[in-house]
Amino acid sequence: MDHGVIASLLRHPVGSAFVLLDVEGRPLASNGAAQAMGLPGAIEAYMDLLAQAGGPSLAAGRMVPCVLPGPQAASLEGWLSAVHDEHGQILAYTLSVPEASPGAGARPAVPARLQAQLGEQEVMLREAQRIAGMGDWSWELSSDKVVLSGELPTAHGLATDPMGGRQFLQLLTRASAATLVRAIRRMKQESVPISLDLELAVRREALMQVRVWGRPVHAPDGRLSRIVGQVLNITAQRQTDALIRWRTELLNRVSALGKIGGCEIEVDTRDLQCTEECYRIHGLRKEAVSLDQLLSLYTHESREAFQAALAQIAHGSLPEQLDLCFHRPSGLRVWVQVLIELDKRDGLPPRFVVLFRDISREREASERIDKLAHYDLLTGLPNRALLREQAEDAIREAVEQGSTLAVLFVDLDGFKNINDSYGHATGDMLLKLAAGRMHQHLRTSDLFSRFSGDEFVIVLRDLADPGDAGHVARKLIAALAEPLEWGDGMIKLSASIGIALVDANHQDFDGLLRAADAAMYAAKESGRNTSHYYSQDVLLRAQRRREIENALHGALEREEFSLVYQPLAHTAGQRAPAVEALLRWHRPGHGFCSPAEFIPIAERCGEIVRIGDWVISEACRQAAAWDAAGLRFDRISVNVSAMQLRDRGFAERVLAICHAHGWSPTRLELELTESALIRDTEALRHCFDLFEKHGVPLAVDDFGTGFSNLHYLNRFPVHRLKIDRSFVQDMLHDLGTAKVTQAIIQLGHALGMQVVAEGVETVQEDALLREQGCDEIQGYLYSRPLPPREMSIFLRGRQDSLVTVAPTMAVAEH
Repeated sequence: MDHGVIASLLRHPVGSAFVLLDVEGRPLASNGAAQAMGLPGAIEAYMDLLAQAGGPSLAAGRMVPCVLPGPQAASLEGWLSAVHDEHGQILAYTLSVPEASPGAGARPAVPARLQAQLGEQEVMLREAQRIAGMGDWSWELSSDKVVLSGELPTAHGLATDPMGGRQFLQLLTRASAATLVRAIRRMKQESVPISLDLELAVRREALMQVRVWGRPVHAPDGRLSRIVGQVLNITAQRQTDALIRWRTELLNRVSALGKIGGCEIEVDTRDLQCTEECYRIHGLRKEAVSLDQLLSLYTHESREAFQAALAQIAHGSLPEQLDLCFHRPSGLRVWVQVLIELDKRDGLPPRFVVLFRDISREREASERIDKLAHYDLLTGLPNRALLREQAEDAIREAVEQGSTLAVLFVDLDGFKNINDSYGHATGDMLLKLAAGRMHQHLRTSDLFSRFSGDEFVIVLRDLADPGDAGHVARKLIAALAEPLEWGDGMIKLSASIGIALVDANHQDFDGLLRAADAAMYAAKESGRNTSHYYSQDVLLRAQRRREIENALHGALEREEFSLVYQPLAHTAGQRAPAVEALLRWHRPGHGFCSPAEFIPIAERCGEIVRIGDWVISEACRQAAAWDAAGLRFDRISVNVSAMQLRDRGFAERVLAICHAHGWSPTRLELELTESALIRDTEALRHCFDLFEKHGVPLAVDDFGTGFSNLHYLNRFPVHRLKIDRSFVQDMLHDLGTAKVTQAIIQLGHALGMQVVAEGVETVQEDALLREQGCDEIQGYLYSRPLPPREMSIFLRGRQDSLVTVAPTMAVAEH
């Protein structure tokens, strides 16, 4: 109802007390005389008794006399009447207490003037209903008739003729009809009024949202006979509320985008109201927070500055802008630019309006520039430039004072495989975790730096004994070994640590660093996950690595490489054996160098790509020559390094080599290590797509010994699994190992692959592998690796009979 209309009802100069009440008896408005008597409160307390006593008369439109307690224990005699619509439905009640006449004893009749005023007020009440867009409704339960009247049905084209209850419910949406039915059932059971928000389907294109009030009317026998009430169109109100919510959300989004939060602080009470972005900036939950709680987050200096600014502005100072610092509950440091103003508006208490803008990035930008030059951004540790500066001072001091100083070179084992398998984001997380774990076991006087990639350098100062460096290294290894939960599995880190001590030969940073690096490689050669002191032996091994690396450069041009060949025998059927090509390096004046020694060095120095291309070419040339000579064999296999697979154009070069020698790509098998398949890159995918298109078969060598991730077996076109010789050698003596070989064979067959066993040297091993279903056998039981001419003789000797080769050869020398 429009409040202006209600107010106009009470402006008439009537000496009598007058109160307007709603259909539930709650006072809506009263004039001054009624307020002076305390009439609204008395009516609200006694309305149920008054309405119950005068129910029939009120319903018939008659005025009912009533007596109410008044001020100073006096009684107030008044008249209660109902305001009806044209259908007889009660819209509201009025209660009036006529102006007292001196010496009056009997209850006075209602003055004509008051009666006229009440009629006028009823007209104005109906006008108020029209302006508010209200309507009336009633549901006669005995006849099941529903009547709508008043402004709402007239304005929106709803029927005002009586309709059936079912027809009325069909005007509502299904959900609203169900809500109304449940409310009426409750009214019947508990005899309570209802107030509901419903949706009215007045037009197909739009729904009308209405608020419905209803109260029960009972028959003389106490049964519910009728429901009467009002209905108000609240569609516009709902749309306005939605618009306000949308605008509020838009403002919140804008403030969040600009990272500008705000709050209001009442000057007198210090009550605080914050925006959503203000809560977010401060890292607080959206719940009531006091100014003192907010300020408790700030540093002492910033808190003092904030409160001083409030005091100065409250006493007339101009608005003030401050740069302040606080820590969120999580511990994160935040810098904000704060603008404080005093707002004084008519009708509102004075309040501070405070805007917060997060300037952490701006404040930290200069710090970051400086940090870039001296610190590692991922771990926050000093970088190699700052380490060198600090370490040189520490070494100089140790030499002058004769104290013990050690440099530790820490390298995380197999970290590249983690990066390739889980991604660089996980790798970065593990690097930070590793740095944190190691830092916990170092003293504040020690220097700690991330040197590069997965390498860290530590300088231990003022050690009591040289052996303490080894003790620290063991603690670091143990700290890193604690497994980390990741996804559905666990990731475990390990490290190889090299230790170098200041001595007569190592008194500069570069010399100590080289010595510690050499010791670290010695730790890796000792099995990894351990530490090693620099020694003469370590020096010799480091020199050996450098010597081999230097010798590898130009070895291909000097024709120092050759190939030998080893057959692979089929366990079933009469099929020709396959042949694997193996690389050998003969250094003039030094003899043969083991592939286990020189291939890792060739991979590190980059020579493996050129050497690998030569191996494939030579193997294809020899295979084509044997085939032209009429020698029968299944395929020729070549080992391929992960470095070759990642080299641009590798797949195209393999196909070109096959074409140049007239050798079918389908008979050239490439043997790959597990680690080569872990990194699923676009280049690797292109490489394997090309191999699959031209039928180049792939085999996984040394299966089960690498960083196993069986997912790659489905990602790439793998045709064979080769069981590593370490499993074959132990399976006769260890039941668990035998179960592993059986599981690998079953896995390969389940994936549609063949399985090859390497390193078979005894008849018993051969028999067990055949029993487990292994497809091919390779090892000294059948033949050692042979030079090309001897391999020709081997193949020719089996030319006439293509039965499975019987294991008759004795174990040859390795």
